[in-house]
Amino acid sequence: MDAEKRRQIQAHARAIAALLYEGSDPEEIQTLSGIEKTVRHQLLEHVSPEVGKFFIQNSSGSQGGRKRTVKSLLGRLSLSEPQAQKLEVKAHSRWSPELEKCCLLLSANSSYERAAQDLEVLTGMTVSASSQQRLVHRQKFELPQLEETVAEMSLDGGKVRLRTAVGDPCIWRDYKAVNLHGASVGAFFEDNEGLVNWVNQQPLATPLICLGDGHDGIWNLFADIGDTTQRQEVLDWYHLTENLGKVGGSQQRLDAVEACLWRGDVEGSLAQFEDWSHPRVTKLVAYVQKHRHRIVNYSYYQCEGISIGSGAIESTVKQIGRRLKISGAQWERQNVPQVLKQRCAYLNGDFYA
Repeated sequence: MDAEKRRQIQAHARAIAALLYEGSDPEEIQTLSGIEKTVRHQLLEHVSPEVGKFFIQNSSGSQGGRKRTVKSLLGRLSLSEPQAQKLEVKAHSRWSPELEKCCLLLSANSSYERAAQDLEVLTGMTVSASSQQRLVHRQKFELPQLEETVAEMSLDGGKVRLRTAVGDPCIWRDYKAVNLHGASVGAFFEDNEGLVNWVNQQPLATPLICLGDGHDGIWNLFADIGDTTQRQEVLDWYHLTENLGKVGGSQQRLDAVEACLWRGDVEGSLAQFEDWSHPRVTKLVAYVQKHRHRIVNYSYYQCEGISIGSGAIESTVKQIGRRLKISGAQWERQNVPQVLKQRCAYLNGDFYA
């Protein structure tokens, strides 16, 4: 934009400012905060809709057709059906694409009530809590199809509280979350097949490092991902040492066992317990024997920059839980998958494009 156009804009802006000032409540503009709120309200009410209208007409090349009003970051805009189609506004939608994105971003982090309040503070536009909820449940959130090869992944489970009648006990149900390290996250409620199918659609490396704790459900899912020659299943080091710590007894013995496990020496670790019979020892030995093929040379893996812990997926579950487990939250069973998809879309950065 050249200097002459900038001068014209400044002149017009000053003229608009004078008109808006005359129409302002003197009591409301005694502070900078008051000025900000007053100016934004008047811009949304009187100025930006006219600017938007001009852009819409010239960009779409159309003026005729049946009109509808949509809320937008520019205020209320009137669009004809040909204009809406040309400008990629959803059919029958009452909100512009950018306002929808703001709503979805906010409600991915907080309750619908709080999202409605935050939206008004941040944008000056109002979308009710019930409209926020309807907006979420009409979306089609798509998990990405990755281009880069997935070299590492981890799986874990989280819990969601289902809605029950007043006075009835709480019902918690599991969902499964997956983290394709450095690429994307996903979460699935009562849909293990969907999780496996999505992961298998991605370009998977050989070897594919598969990290998890000791729960059978996690390894049963891994068994359907890739193939046996491709997967390198790795028992999370920190869960392994946590189970070791539960044995108790001589710290010297525990240190010796840990040193063996750190090198992937399963036989050496078990030999440390040959002269000690105890239920806690029996439990640990059974745990190590069960997962012996998943106990790797952790020292070597760490030196090579390969993950040895499932912290990434544990963090993912916690971040998903920040939405699912907000104070007092209870969910209708049929709504859980959509809320999980929205939260994952947020964690994957879909609302920042």
